[in-house]
Amino acid sequence: MKMHMIIRRFAGSFILLSLLLAHYHSPYWLWFTAFVGFNLLQSSFTGFCPLEVILRKANVGRDDSSAPAPRACCSK
Repeated sequence: MKMHMIIRRFAGSFILLSLLLAHYHSPYWLWFTAFVGFNLLQSSFTGFCPLEVILRKANVGRDDSSAPAPRACCSK
């Protein structure tokens, strides 16, 4: 799966989860929603995404451009 798709899913899941926690548990969970939103905003300007760094170190979500080229089985 592509890296940008994984990041979007994480961000959407974290936002929905924090909104549910804010509604049912404590309004302080809205700070987590703000944190996720801030990271999305700053990454659109800087290109730096902390989750992308973590996923790359875990070798998850390689983009097609970073994947090794397939080898031909019968090349001479």
